[in-house]
Amino acid sequence: MATLLGRLAVRLGMPAVVGELCTGVILGPSILSHIWPSLSEGLFPPNTTQFHLLDAVGQIGVLLLVGITGVHLDLGLVKKNGLISANVSFFGLIIPLGLGVATGLLLPASLVASSKDQTVFALFLGVAMCVSAIPVIAKTLIDMNLLHRNVGQFTLTAGMVDDAFGWFMLSIVSAMATSGLRTGTVAFSLAAMAGVLIFAVVAGRPLTRWAFQVAGRSSDHSLTVAVAAALILLSAAGTHALGLEAIFGAFIIGILISEYGKPDPARLAPLRTIVLGVLAPIFFATAGLRMDLTALAKPEVLLFALLVLAIAIIGKFVGAYIGARLSKLGHWEGLALGAAMNARGVIEVIVAMAGLRLGVLNTETYTIVILVAVVTSLMAPPLLRWAMSHVEDTPQEQERAHALLAYRGGGGSQGSAAA
Repeated sequence: MATLLGRLAVRLGMPAVVGELCTGVILGPSILSHIWPSLSEGLFPPNTTQFHLLDAVGQIGVLLLVGITGVHLDLGLVKKNGLISANVSFFGLIIPLGLGVATGLLLPASLVASSKDQTVFALFLGVAMCVSAIPVIAKTLIDMNLLHRNVGQFTLTAGMVDDAFGWFMLSIVSAMATSGLRTGTVAFSLAAMAGVLIFAVVAGRPLTRWAFQVAGRSSDHSLTVAVAAALILLSAAGTHALGLEAIFGAFIIGILISEYGKPDPARLAPLRTIVLGVLAPIFFATAGLRMDLTALAKPEVLLFALLVLAIAIIGKFVGAYIGARLSKLGHWEGLALGAAMNARGVIEVIVAMAGLRLGVLNTETYTIVILVAVVTSLMAPPLLRWAMSHVEDTPQEQERAHALLAYRGGGGSQGSAAA
């Protein structure tokens, strides 16, 4: 169903990820469980263990997707224009974070979990407003053939910084919600992030280069696919073990594979095909299964949901746009960055689930955060398409597009058409 709705979305001029996200909403508690409860329970039994098995497939898919995205990041462009990504990231963090905290302090007490302090809730809402969703952004850029564009590269870099900061802040708010904030918690999170980057530079580069040199000597192309998949999943497991987000490790190793592993693009094409054709659609559909939008039937919840949604959209959009303009990017490039960075997607869902588990969010506020995740993910692609239609390709971007086609296994007239 995710594949079919993804194809339908493409037919309607939208990226496939839009249809894939809607799949879970249709099959989940928002629609199917109300229309046909017995069928819903038969398809997705209310058994935590069974749902975790389905979720595991999706998690493998998203980690490989983020790793592949990192492979296509032009590190030379990032180094050359690091100030642009830094500005977009900084203002895209500070403005929505501040607006989110202010909104959390102003929301009525009835929407705040009774067992938690409103300050903790406000900080949590600020974190939810400042994150982006690298998996959704990456899939959208791939679906729209924008991964090779400079705006796409800046978006990925700034989005990863935003998410890294978001997970760091989430660890702090989680500590405040449970045992109270401690200096050791903050210090360990910062040290872990620094340690991952140092390990990537010192040990990750030679290990990645050696692994792909060995794989490249074999006539069996599947060995290169196996090495790439193993490195991505091991790196994700490593950062997760340190209390950081697994996506962070997958993205870092993707960059190392691109810059130092330098595998033959044709050998990696099968991995990209199975991830984008099977695993990623399952992941996005599974994310929608957790969403129950029927709580919005309450007028008070709907009113504040619309308020939080407006603040989330405006804060991220304005922050990214200001960062882009201060970096001397054009008006349309700033709008494109604002549109792309707005997608919260499944990262927002993960944050919301953490808040519910910690008791920071109740059912109503959980639903509000989920609404932000869905709406921002659905509105990002059309806004991005509109803005990018006013930004011309550069020779550097066209060269990068040809390299990307090689990873797709495309060539000849089909490759030209895809570009």
